[in-house]
Amino acid sequence: MSLQMITVSNNMALIQPGFSLMNFDGQVFFFGQKGWPKRSCPTGVFHFDVKHNHLKLKPAVFSKDSCYLPPLRYPATCIFRSSLESEKHQYIIHGGKTPNNELSDKIYVMSIVGKNNKKVTFRCTEKDLVGDVPEARYGHSIDVVYSRGKSMGVLFGGRSYIPSAQRTTEKWNSVADCLPHVFLVDFEFGCSTSYILPELQDGLSFHVSIARNDTIYILGGHSLANNIRPANLYRIKVDLPLGSPAVTCAVLPGGISVSSAILTQTNNDEFVIVGGYQLENQKRMVCNIVSFEDNKIEIREMETPDWTPDIKHSKIWFGSNMGNGTVFLGIPGDNKQATSEGFYFYMLKCAEDDVNEDQKTLTNSQTSTEDPGDSTPFEDSEEFCFSAEACSFDGDDEFDTYNEDDEEDESETGYWITCCPTCDVDINTWVPFYSTELNKPAMIYCSHGDGHWVHAQCMDLEERTLIHLSEGSNKYYCNEHVKIARALQTPKRVLPLKKPPLKSLHKKGSGKILTPAKKSFLRRLFD
Repeated sequence: MSLQMITVSNNMALIQPGFSLMNFDGQVFFFGQKGWPKRSCPTGVFHFDVKHNHLKLKPAVFSKDSCYLPPLRYPATCIFRSSLESEKHQYIIHGGKTPNNELSDKIYVMSIVGKNNKKVTFRCTEKDLVGDVPEARYGHSIDVVYSRGKSMGVLFGGRSYIPSAQRTTEKWNSVADCLPHVFLVDFEFGCSTSYILPELQDGLSFHVSIARNDTIYILGGHSLANNIRPANLYRIKVDLPLGSPAVTCAVLPGGISVSSAILTQTNNDEFVIVGGYQLENQKRMVCNIVSFEDNKIEIREMETPDWTPDIKHSKIWFGSNMGNGTVFLGIPGDNKQATSEGFYFYMLKCAEDDVNEDQKTLTNSQTSTEDPGDSTPFEDSEEFCFSAEACSFDGDDEFDTYNEDDEEDESETGYWITCCPTCDVDINTWVPFYSTELNKPAMIYCSHGDGHWVHAQCMDLEERTLIHLSEGSNKYYCNEHVKIARALQTPKRVLPLKKPPLKSLHKKGSGKILTPAKKSFLRRLFD
């Protein structure tokens, strides 16, 4: 396992706990940003482009027949194929929180309708449900099972706001566990049916779910009512005959106590569980391998990554599954400083180095903890679960995204660069200069021309100036371009129009004084 730090060149403030990732043919897309989408990206969906440990978020577009997709945080997502043999897939999105902290009960279907080397066009449609409709929730899971040539969605767990009759001003945002019901959802006809299974006694949230053919495995989770993380391992089997579906549940030994973990798939029969929590405000630093053989599941611990001191000491962490055994992790920065760079990001590779770099960096996932701005540093009610399907592993990247015109000068996008003729920042000798710096030098973006990054220390910026420039969208010009920028912004000087004095308004050579009527006429003319 290898752990590498990731730098983000733009839109870093959008990556907050609660976002989700979708993978289409090796390309990862981000949605669930903090706040409502802006004019620069009305869809709120971005291409999650990682090259050479450098991340760029590029806006994506929707087709004209798409519905509006709000920036949902903490939804449940899964891959949906018409059959196990189908190569094309869609994403199902259910529930989640809106920027107004309202919970959604809607189902959205995301698919790609067009793509080229420059952009990808999505179609987003809303699916109406009838029958036993699941209530609005978050912290749940949704998966797809396949049986007898048919498919069905399986929804379980989560948390919802307490009933409106019990909500008061002080407890308006209080949440409770959803009932431990299992919902079967027919995505084709929009029918939903609820099932009560005696083995499921608690409405577990933030659990790990794995789908394999006609079976769903539920691992861990947290019960808000009991405030425990039992070492659960449930097997939910769904049979889809011509008549009514048959749903059964069995309790298996060998479970683990974990919540808000990230699940990534390394091959067709093996998954890796990363992160999560074992107690309130106590991260779970152990990683587990989940392997399947002859319909038997085995969970065992694996060698842990070489966690950095920043990750070890942080109280919270969150992340997403990038696919092919790669996990995207985030930790909070220095909470004592009001900087725009509130998080630091890492990429953890769990898979073996037997595939090329393009195949290894990319699928779908969600995140773990609530936005620190909305809650305490960590609360169980703000955890989130991760799910994946065994059929979601796709080692072949059929879409070649390389384009020579898209290549950029990476020497001017990283932190370890020569930003100016007097730059003396050295990766081998660098030490923190500002109190806001953690493990990389502070940088500021010069807005001249196409823009470029410079080290704040090399520009002789005071820390309060650096923080002020980082808080908003203020334009900044480095020492080399500030004079040029000022010249461009300063309007050309225009000499004022001179007015001749009235005493000179007489006929030349005549020596005669102008009459009052002529003086009045000339005064109006020059004024």
